[in-house]
Amino acid sequence: MPWRHDFATWEPLLRLVQSSNAEQLAVPGGHVAGQIGHGGWSVPVQQPLPLPGRAAQAEDMQDEFTAVERVQSALKADGVGDVSFMVESAPDGKTALSVFDAGPAVEPGFVSPFLGALLLVEGAVPEPWRRLPEPAPATGPSPSVDLALLERTLRERMPDAIGATEAEIAEAEVRLGITLPEELKVLYRVTHGRWEDGAGAYEAMERIADAVGCELFSLDRLYVADVKSRPSPWRFAAMDAVATAPDAAVQDLVGSPGWIVFGDSGGGDRVAVDLTPGPTGHVGQIIMLDHERNIGAELRADSLTDMVVNRRNRWYSGRAWDHPPVVARVNVRSLNSVEAAAHPDLEVLGIGVWEGEPLSLEPVVGLPRLRTLSAYPGALADPLEIAHLTGLEYLELGPEEWRVLLDADAVPRGLSAAAIEVQGERHPLPIMALANELLALWGRPLITRTVLEGRLGTER
Repeated sequence: MPWRHDFATWEPLLRLVQSSNAEQLAVPGGHVAGQIGHGGWSVPVQQPLPLPGRAAQAEDMQDEFTAVERVQSALKADGVGDVSFMVESAPDGKTALSVFDAGPAVEPGFVSPFLGALLLVEGAVPEPWRRLPEPAPATGPSPSVDLALLERTLRERMPDAIGATEAEIAEAEVRLGITLPEELKVLYRVTHGRWEDGAGAYEAMERIADAVGCELFSLDRLYVADVKSRPSPWRFAAMDAVATAPDAAVQDLVGSPGWIVFGDSGGGDRVAVDLTPGPTGHVGQIIMLDHERNIGAELRADSLTDMVVNRRNRWYSGRAWDHPPVVARVNVRSLNSVEAAAHPDLEVLGIGVWEGEPLSLEPVVGLPRLRTLSAYPGALADPLEIAHLTGLEYLELGPEEWRVLLDADAVPRGLSAAAIEVQGERHPLPIMALANELLALWGRPLITRTVLEGRLGTER
């Protein structure tokens, strides 16, 4: 028996869940649900009140930590990433635990009942993650590039630095599968950027960061910021879009085979050389990849010479393509109609909380680029209108809207991923069953449920 399917594995956590939700579990049909994964958990356990005059301490929640770690260890032993669970009190007084294994076709969830996007086509990624850089033949290196000035400045600021050998630079190029730009080679010939090179490591690395203008990665830590380096769940990624403005210095992309990351801002934002610039940029310009965004980068300097010599440290993280006409959101605070969202360039339509009459999708039927629709439960006048949106690759609806499409055999078969939007307290079993119906249409692995029963004894 897998460890995660052993009642004893869950018993300490079930005691906490039961004591925190005694009234809810005592009601016929009462249940509570949660999720546990290697990186975190969401469990229905009340946090103990701290002592008067004292802030909450980690040890106040030690029982929860210990109980969760017990389950996490079982998941690790079974080679499983995440599981959802539901706790019920059986009529005979036993505690019934349902363990849901989502399998490879379901992303981890973020809200009750803890189902993420359903991956209907294996290996499919959202459209922004399929975008490659556009050629910019008119671009070239910045006039600010000056290899001799760059080297002289670096050596003046770091007279005792230990540089990389030509063999080490060549090894990095082979590993990356790309020829390093000359400015980057000059930088690493002056300083290898290795922690072990400095006698006083912290002080040495601070001196390098001050001289270069960023926390410098060593040669063996260089990486290419392609799309795989910025993963994002379908539920978020499908709601975004990429589009490079005609006057942009940096291409609006998730990643590029020409973005070579060589440092960090000190706050998690990556510093990279850009070999695939936008229409008005320069080959070899320095860009910043905001760690809080999955798409886009911003210009920091025209060249590495410019960044180092002139100590360029200003950059702005902001994108112009997360609003109409490419991405449109209809709700009580944004656009007030689907008609207002309709545009030939529309790719993503999100219909949120709506207080008026349910909305028709007729104004966006036939739009050539519409690929994502997310609609809040109850916001659509006729869910069957979705059948006319033939270009959708991602669809997010409430359970009732999905039920209409399934019963009419009208689920768009061009979808690559889908999600069930659940609001309020809903029993997990009908939602899991609905998800399995959708997965079955594409022949994907289904969500499995294992029911464990036992009596919770007195904790020893």
